[in-house]
Amino acid sequence: MTATRSQAIVVPAGAAEIVDLPAGGAFTLLADASHTAGALGANRLTLGKGRDGARPHFHALSTELFYVLAGEMEFLLGHEKATVSAGGLVVVPPRLPHAFGAAPGAEAAVLAVLTPGVERFGYFRRLGRIQHGLESFDGLLPEQDRYDVHFVDGDGWQSMRGTR
Repeated sequence: MTATRSQAIVVPAGAAEIVDLPAGGAFTLLADASHTAGALGANRLTLGKGRDGARPHFHALSTELFYVLAGEMEFLLGHEKATVSAGGLVVVPPRLPHAFGAAPGAEAAVLAVLTPGVERFGYFRRLGRIQHGLESFDGLLPEQDRYDVHFVDGDGWQSMRGTR
């Protein structure tokens, strides 16, 4: 499923790789940068009730778009909190620290698109292993440049979410 800039890619329903997460969540890996000639990367994330999706981080190179497909999501955008329901859209510019998760008591599904694309399927696979306790989060820290995911202090997010 690799395309040049002049070719389309099609990911049929059920054809994408799924990375299971605890509490009924999952990453559905739709398109990586190599599939889109670097134009974008796309995945679908489902989260169980109140589950975190990502701790605070920023992307140095890419803009990230989130379209909430179902349920309700909480986002930390810089120092501001936003709650977004199904049908809502969030666009995060490069270098803006952000975090997100399902709202308390709610499940959620979100389409995430990163542009320009960065090879990140390996990152999502590792997150799945981390979530299941098979790998340490600290192992991701040396990979921040590779995946363009730069982690920042999470105390504000944890306080906002009541997980601190």
